[in-house]
Amino acid sequence: MYLVRGKAENGYHELVPQQNAAGLKWISFGHLRLGRGEAHEATLQGREVVLVLLSGAMRVSVGHHTFGPYERPNVFAAPATAVYVPVGQPFRVENAGDGALEVAVCQAVAEEVHQPFVVTPDEVQVKTVGQANFERKVHDIVVQQAEGRVHRIIVGETFNPPGNWSSYPPHKHDEYIPGVEALMEEIYFYQLDPPHGFGLQSIYTSDGSIDETYRVRHGDAFMIPRGYHPVCAAGGYQLYYLWLMAGPVDRVMIPHDDPTHAWLRERSWG
Repeated sequence: MYLVRGKAENGYHELVPQQNAAGLKWISFGHLRLGRGEAHEATLQGREVVLVLLSGAMRVSVGHHTFGPYERPNVFAAPATAVYVPVGQPFRVENAGDGALEVAVCQAVAEEVHQPFVVTPDEVQVKTVGQANFERKVHDIVVQQAEGRVHRIIVGETFNPPGNWSSYPPHKHDEYIPGVEALMEEIYFYQLDPPHGFGLQSIYTSDGSIDETYRVRHGDAFMIPRGYHPVCAAGGYQLYYLWLMAGPVDRVMIPHDDPTHAWLRERSWG
């Protein structure tokens, strides 16, 4: 119900459409893969878009603006480049290189119209989160630094070393409590190094109405309408996931830890 298997073929694949099995209302997600010389054009009504370069060379046109070309060998090699497309604006993504181009097409419901802009790798905010075997790198792409330049959308990337956990201690953001917890839907999109690896993704609620774990692979997507959602990289495999978030109120990231496991933040693991 929550896991969507990836597509290896060229073209645009709407992995999480606006009408989806998990009932997400505020976000949707697509994966774009273009061969040499190929391009993709679209206009998404009622949606603002963040195009995240995953691998290859990308040139983007938004209305009369042109951005790029920008290059990224793969998600593990360098921070991302991303282009913001305002709600209802036509855009074109072009493969500007000799190899394949892969782009994450992150979408959120929006009414406010802003200006297009690019986020370059040096503008991505990089931080280390957690400790011991739940330490990981987090890259904020369109988060706090984009406040006032977008309507609802939030986008970033997380990198788990082999065997490490993230979204940990387990947290959720499905109840609006000002200053305590945000109300946000979320989508994960995974890549692995080496790509034949896997990770484990759980989703559960305190009342037990949801309690499931999935084996996730390179190119898969995962829908998080509610609940706690920790993820772990398998031993020997680095796990990456892009995260896309949006909700109806307050564009803020305030997760609420599972009280059973909140003590993990209070202990120093050395």
